[in-house]
Order: sequence, then structure tokens, then C-alpha cells
Amino acid sequence: MHTMNNMISEITKQIKTTVSDAIAGFLNDKGIETECPDFVVEKPREKAHGDFAVNAAMMLARPAKMAPAAIAGELCSRMNFDGTYIEKAETAGPGFINFTLKKDYLFDAIRLAEEMGGDYGKQNIGNGKKVMVEFVSANPTGPMHMGNARGGALGDSLASVLSLCGYDVTREFYLNDAGAQIDKLKKSLEARYLQLMLGEDAVEFPEDGYHGSDIITHMKNFIAEHPESYVDVPSEERREVFAEYALKKNIEGLKTGLENYGIKYDVWFKETSLYENGDVDETIELLKKSGKTYEKDGALWLKSTDFGLDKDDVLVRENGFPTYFAVDIAYHRNKFLVRGFDKVINIWGADHHGHVARMKAAMEAIGVAPDKLDVILMQLVRLVKEGKPVKMSKRTGEMITLSDLIEDIGLDATRFFFNLRAADSHFDFDLDLAAEQSSDNPVFYVQYAHARICSILRRLGEEGITPLPCNSINLSLLTADEEINLMEVLASYPEEIRLAAEHFDPTGLTRYTCELASAFHSFYNACHVRIDDKELMQARLKLTLTVKNTLSLALSVLGVSAPEKM
Repeated sequence: MHTMNNMISEITKQIKTTVSDAIAGFLNDKGIETECPDFVVEKPREKAHGDFAVNAAMMLARPAKMAPAAIAGELCSRMNFDGTYIEKAETAGPGFINFTLKKDYLFDAIRLAEEMGGDYGKQNIGNGKKVMVEFVSANPTGPMHMGNARGGALGDSLASVLSLCGYDVTREFYLNDAGAQIDKLKKSLEARYLQLMLGEDAVEFPEDGYHGSDIITHMKNFIAEHPESYVDVPSEERREVFAEYALKKNIEGLKTGLENYGIKYDVWFKETSLYENGDVDETIELLKKSGKTYEKDGALWLKSTDFGLDKDDVLVRENGFPTYFAVDIAYHRNKFLVRGFDKVINIWGADHHGHVARMKAAMEAIGVAPDKLDVILMQLVRLVKEGKPVKMSKRTGEMITLSDLIEDIGLDATRFFFNLRAADSHFDFDLDLAAEQSSDNPVFYVQYAHARICSILRRLGEEGITPLPCNSINLSLLTADEEINLMEVLASYPEEIRLAAEHFDPTGLTRYTCELASAFHSFYNACHVRIDDKELMQARLKLTLTVKNTLSLALSVLGVSAPEKM
């Protein structure tokens, strides 16, 4: 087994070491007393500039009192490439050093993919650290909207990426089954019930109530199941009964909807449990003891301004009820101090951006390092059909739900499209494109590459030609530009996984599948697999098979299927 399982990471390390050793020698010989600079190893924009470049010479210019280009030349002359994949280093421009790699690394990447099989891309960065990804967490007051759908695709794929990188991951859904939204739901249900029982004009529907047809449906079903009248039951009691009935149905609906979306949560955490198990009261006591609270106008306040915020926040209102903020602090205290998570990642709508700094300040107040909490803020999605935004009426409460979308364009397109753009970018979801069966539709384009490879393998299999293992193949026969390019993309798959985990952004992986599919289609058009030269045919066949396996692995991280026929 290779000790390495990420070729690009390994090469980056080799370059870092080679350059650092050259710098140490250079500084020593010149008698310059300075630390080795923290230089960057990166891929140049232009292919002509080599495979990797470093900016070390520029960073040494001031302490060495020399021109960067001269330093770069000195460093290159001191480099030792033994035991590395580096073929040569050259100076460029104002003092860059460009590295060209031996092609061996590409062949080793194919061998690595064969050796690791279904584990290709797996690596251990997390060392079993406990990470929670809390995402979607929609109010259980009605069906899921598009923002939640985007958070679902991002959160689930991010959790998969972190698992592949050696973290112990928990997917959690926080159910807001208490608070103002639930009071609004209770009033809306009660009003619809009385209208259905006594006539439309018997009661006025609350101005700020939930106007969606789902509220009426709930109460029609309730009446059918409970013929006994609740008209004369006291309002408070009646509302509780209705809410319990509707919430149970809504939560079942959320669970089913998310499972149909390919998401399985490890924990469904109820807000009400924080009151029941004393977490809210304990947290408020803890904050009082921290010396970071004070009382004013009969309310309890957190000194948020002590943590650099522009105003303090109410924790307990004058009526004695804790605020949503206090409950949220209790929930996060439960995550860190009760359940012992090392890192918590929340995916929230961009409208919560003001809440992030407050939560981090509150973590500090309860003794949790604020950097253990990461919040990904997600911008809104606009659905577009025939070039125009699809209207979603707030007034009537009618909207396109996640299940409508999956029914309309399919699960694969829904998950793929929601993962195409980073969370912080606004995004138009083109419904026509997502349903199109053409190479303009990225999910179709990627899946078609996989299906095309399956058909090549099937046809060759019918002729009795099957791929041999790497140790029986001469991979160095792969020299065409399209073959080299395809191997480069394949070699970078584990690095894409690492970057997605490091930046908490799985959308690069969606773009990676497009890049791999594109590199494969170019290879397919330029290099025939079925040829008379048996040795070259086997090398190309192995390359093709590696693309199939890697595409399938990347798609499964995104929760998208890899069809064998299309």
C-alpha cells in the first residue's frame, strides 16, 4: 500500500522540501540571518509555465538585498531532485521558479487509483475529530423551500467529503418546534379550523398567519379524523391539539422529503428538548456566573459589546421568557460541552449574517473557542424558466417545493445544480437547462461520459477484451496530449476532495466532474481505444476504466447517480 494517497499533496510536499533545503543552503553560504519564508506552491495559470511554481525568491529579495531573479537562479542551482517527481526547475519572469514534473507521477496516479479502488480519494486529515454538520433545519411549519434545498445538497455533500478525509461526522437537523413560528402556526390552524366548522366569515384569519393551502389541508384531515367538535374547547387547549397534529405530519413530511432528496440524518434534534432537559436554564445560569450579563428594565442582557459587537443582546425578556438567541446558545453549548463535538459547521441563510458574530461572542462567554464554530452563509436561489424568474407568491403562500422540483427535473439534476456554485454566490437555477438532454446540461454531460465508458467496456467485453491490472500494462505508451491531460485531471481527484474538506466547500467537486468528463470526451474523440496495437489498447483501456471509477466516486459524494446506460 502506498503511504501516500494524494499525489498532488505528495508532490507539493516534495517541492516545498526541495526549495526549503535550497534556501537553507543559500542563506547559510551568504551569511544571511533570516527565517525561511512561508512561500506558496501553486499551479501556474499558463500550462507553458510548467506544472507548479513558487514565489520564494521574491520573498527573499529584501533580507538578501538581491534581485529576485538572481536569487531564483541561485536556488535552482542548489536543488536536488533525487527521489522526487521533479524533472526540472527554471527561473521565470521577475523571479518565479517553475517546476516541470516527470510523467511517472501520472502513471503512479493510475496505479494508486487501481490499488485504492473504491477508497480512491480517501485520506486522513481529520484524525477522527468529531464534526457536526447542521444543515437545512427548516421550520417544521410547512413544506421546504428552495433555500433549504440548496443547503441540503451542500450540507450532505460536505458531510460526505469530511468523512472521506477522516473526520467522524454527524449530520444533524434542528427542529424549531417551539417559539414564535410555532405560535403563529397554532393561530393559523385554529382560524382555519373555525372557518371550516362555522363558515369563512366566522373568524378573521390572522394578518401574519400562514396563508398556505397546507394549513387548510391539515384541518380538513383533522376534521375527517376527529369528528368530535373542538369549537367549544378553550382556545389554548385547542391550539395545542392542532399544533401537535400538524407538527407530527410536517416533521414526517420533512423526513420523507429529505430522504427522497438522498439525505439521511443521524440526529433530529428538537428545540423543546432543550427546555425539558434543563439546558436552557443551565446555560443562562452559566452566562450569569461568567460575569458577562447584567439586568436592565427587568430583562437579562449579554454584554455582547465586550466582544467587539456594537450592541448588547437580550437573553431573557422582562416576561421571564428566554429569547431565541438564549435558546440558540443553549443548543450550541449542548453541541460542544454536552456532546463533545470538536467542530460544528452550520449552514444558514444569508439573512442570518448578523447572528454569526453574536453566536461566536456567546461561545466565548460560555468558554468555547469561537473558531470551533463555523457558519456557512448561503445566498438565495432564483428559479428561472424560459429566461424569466418563476414567481413564488408570498401572499398566497404557494411556492415550488423541493418535492415539486425533484418531480419536475429529477433527483440527480436537483442535487447537481444546487452544488454547482459556492454557497456565498447568488445563483439562477435554470429549470429548462436542468431538464435538457444535451451536452449544455452539465449533469447530463457528466453522466453521459460515464454511460459512454460503460458502453465501450461492454462492447470490448463482448469481444473478450478486458482491462488488465497495471502491473501487466505499459502505461508509458500514453503520450498524446489528450491522454496526458486526462491523467492530470485523474491525478488531482484526491486533492479536490482535500480542498473541499479544507474550505468546507464541496462545489469544486461538481466542477471537477465536468472537467473530468470534458477531458474524457476530448480523449475519446482523439484516441481510439479499440485498436490493433494490443499494448497501447490495454493502456488506453486502463485509462478509460480509471475515468469511469473516478467519475462514479465523485458523483456518489455529490449524491448523484452514475448511470451505465443513457
